Amino acid sequence: MLDKNSKIYVAGHHGLVGSAIWNNLQQRGYTNLVGRSHKELDLTDQVAVKKFFDEEQPDAVVLAAAFVGGIMANSLYRADFIMQNMKMQCNVISEAYAHGVKKLLFLGSTCIYPKNAPQPMKEDCLLTSPLEYTNEEYAIAKIAGLKMCESYNLQYGTNYIAVMPTNLYGPNDNFHLENSHVMPAMMRKIYLAKLIHDGEWEKIAVDLNKRPVEGMSGEGLTDSTLSTDPKLSTLNSKRENVLNVLAKYGIHDNKVVLWGTGTPLREFLWSEDMADASVHILLNVDFKDVIGIEKYSSVHYGASTDGAVDRNHSAGRGGAIPSLGEIRNCHINVGTGKELTIRELSELVVKTVGFEGTVEFDTSKPDGTMRKLIDVTKLHSLGWTHKVEIEDGVRKLYEWYRQSL
Repeated sequence: MLDKNSKIYVAGHHGLVGSAIWNNLQQRGYTNLVGRSHKELDLTDQVAVKKFFDEEQPDAVVLAAAFVGGIMANSLYRADFIMQNMKMQCNVISEAYAHGVKKLLFLGSTCIYPKNAPQPMKEDCLLTSPLEYTNEEYAIAKIAGLKMCESYNLQYGTNYIAVMPTNLYGPNDNFHLENSHVMPAMMRKIYLAKLIHDGEWEKIAVDLNKRPVEGMSGEGLTDSTLSTDPKLSTLNSKRENVLNVLAKYGIHDNKVVLWGTGTPLREFLWSEDMADASVHILLNVDFKDVIGIEKYSSVHYGASTDGAVDRNHSAGRGGAIPSLGEIRNCHINVGTGKELTIRELSELVVKTVGFEGTVEFDTSKPDGTMRKLIDVTKLHSLGWTHKVEIEDGVRKLYEWYRQSL
């Protein structure tokens, strides 16, 4: 359906997943790619999005852009999380339809599943019980997005696919201690604790200059020309201030303190694997493949003989086509189907960084959800399995992090 000359718009092409999808497409010979930064195109602006589609007329769309954040941000900005994401999705999906886009790939998150969903979580457990409260608004927005794809397919015969990735990590990950996810945060903490113990203040300065903590950079942490006590006192004062700030994040001399008991289980997927899965689905998987129906024809979906969409066709309205029965949960889980404890992850990171200190767990702090494993049976049946195992992934992430400094 999409040849090498097809114009593909990747929304969110500077992000963790979007950038990896962009690179994966290029490596496969798809070079007619279109991207816009947030400054260039605000996806919450309906008029601007319409203008973009009018001008570019893409053949396919990858919707990897989203308004995201950690637990604290999700709690503080609940209205923003649901409204910003809903606006972006509605604008992009509706304009994609209005402009006859052949294929659309929507990226969600496995936070769409109920807080107490049976493990591993199958696609069919969607909407079976309450969501995790802390990210409810983001989850509802993503559920709405996958339902938009499903409903457009059923009513108009479009070919929009929704994928739900597990916890991602990889190149361009977020290592800012105030709002990063568990793996990059853990890795940076262990790395800095090692540098403190080794007295590597030049490297600490480089790290903090690249990614300041609470606005604190590495300026003034090194001075090879010090010879007088007043200067030495100033330097020591700055270093002491850095140590005090880092200690708030559990980073000490040869010791790291992590939240919780270390027993929660987590599944991780290398972002470039996620990109490969996404592109595989974009290029090779159609809606009929996802729902397991071979006869995905104009009889059911109102496509005209020349391939155009009949906007007035309503046979699928209401989410069901009588002859096919109810069709729902058409999204695809993307992950490894494997998990490890937070403690086991910390041991992997310790080994990779070469840290010889101690890692402690503050059991007075919350663990979060104890288990979040997804079932990837559907993904495997569609011809894709992950390639990067967690041991190699941790090593690759550490290498990328060091090179990014």
